[in-house]
Amino acid sequence: MRLTSLFTFALATNIAVGSSNWFSKAAYNKWHETELERWLSDNDIPYPTPADRKDLENLVQKNWDNYAVSPYKSWDTDKLTSYLKSKGVETKDAAAANKDSLISQVQSQWYETEDKAQNAWVDTKDWILDTWTDSTLKSFADKHGIPVPQPRKRDTVLQQIRSNWEKIAKKAGETAAYPGNWLYATWSESDLKEWLDLHGFPAPQPTSRDKLVAAVRRNSRIAYLKSQEQLDAASAKANAAYGTLTDKIIDAWGESQLKEFCDKNAISVPQGSKTNELRALVRKHRAELLGDTVSGSAASAFGAATSKAGNQYAKATNDATLVAQEAFDQVVNTWSDSRLKAYLDARGVPVPQASKTDDLRALVRRNSHKIASGFNAWTWDDLSFQHLKKYLINSGDSAAKKVGESADATREDLVKAAQNVYASASSGGGDAYASATSYLASATQAAKHSVFDTWSESELKAYLDSYGVSVPQGSTLNELKAEARKQSTYFKYGTTNPVDTAFAKIGESVKGAYQWVMGQLGAGAEEAKAKAKSEL
Repeated sequence: MRLTSLFTFALATNIAVGSSNWFSKAAYNKWHETELERWLSDNDIPYPTPADRKDLENLVQKNWDNYAVSPYKSWDTDKLTSYLKSKGVETKDAAAANKDSLISQVQSQWYETEDKAQNAWVDTKDWILDTWTDSTLKSFADKHGIPVPQPRKRDTVLQQIRSNWEKIAKKAGETAAYPGNWLYATWSESDLKEWLDLHGFPAPQPTSRDKLVAAVRRNSRIAYLKSQEQLDAASAKANAAYGTLTDKIIDAWGESQLKEFCDKNAISVPQGSKTNELRALVRKHRAELLGDTVSGSAASAFGAATSKAGNQYAKATNDATLVAQEAFDQVVNTWSDSRLKAYLDARGVPVPQASKTDDLRALVRRNSHKIASGFNAWTWDDLSFQHLKKYLINSGDSAAKKVGESADATREDLVKAAQNVYASASSGGGDAYASATSYLASATQAAKHSVFDTWSESELKAYLDSYGVSVPQGSTLNELKAEARKQSTYFKYGTTNPVDTAFAKIGESVKGAYQWVMGQLGAGAEEAKAKAKSEL
């Protein structure tokens, strides 16, 4: 993501808010009937079919505030509390907290005002593309024959796509205000899931291409706002560091300090540069960052400001992907052969015979963004003891019922029996398969926020053992549950929810650059004083 597009959007938003009367006209008032239906469907809001446009618009209007303007109003207490914690706001236990009070706190900490949120939906193209990778933008431009001058810089590609937005939609026979699946035609299912993984949104389970597209489109605004917030924080820290870098400090630094500063901040130093030339380079980059030059701007200069802050953030999507892959690789490196095969089996990936552990791990890594194929035998893997027994007893299979009614059956016995019944029903189809998938849908939905909560210590250890994860002695029950959730999440989703980790690393880099400058300032100030005294 580039800063230019973000700052341009911010400027456009400020201008538009002042000129638009959002109290009398909302964005969806001009939407096509299919766009109204698409928005309702994306947000899982049921609507009658057939329905006339007025009915659809009224239904959108009824839900608009809770989903488009203030999406947190439809969050549960756990998600509200989690968001506040990410903002450094301490809250009481989510179960005991009053939801209205949590919503009020989140509102005061939200990324944007309601006016800006309203205005954003009047022209979706101004921001929905900003979370795309360079490769997806270029693929989109190529597919639609959009000429992009060389070199094909990100900002240029974005500008060209936005200029041709309506034309592309019209040529495809589609609408452009709340774009349909045509916008993601060049994305593979893995691309869609990778975007969700990158930005911390779990892929729908079970899923399809349409559901993945809907999830990406629905969450694009929050992903954009979160990225912009992180960018602003990084920019502010870098500006603070350069703002305190006075001429006296620069003059007091020796050649080694100046070179170190240039190296840490990605300032290209020509070979053979003299000390005074190094000082001139540092001053030039300081001026560009702070916007003190005629051609300089914060947007264009930030990328050159620091390799550990600006450049790293300019390619944040790539960095976050690497962080996600590293985290996933570390987890996969502990998995047993049976768990690695299960991961691949759940995604319909064939496993070559006689595959060694390293081969399996490599195959799992290559399929880190592959979607699990709907409900499968492994969906039973983390259902509770009670859910498993209930299903087996009511499955209609006499052998399964016997296992479900057995007082001596372990959780492992129940899982194996449920998997066998499901495999048989899946191959046979009919009522047995419909019953199994229906039960899985209700059981997984009910367990979404409480999985592992009712598990005993021995069950948790056995579950972790199936992954090949050794449990440190003295581990508490809560620690076991947390580790089980972590392994289960990676098994279900692959590389998921790495965005906080990625941004934390970027923040650490900015902080490191800032602290280095501040550390040098102290030494530089003393040298400046000493130099001043010697010149008296």
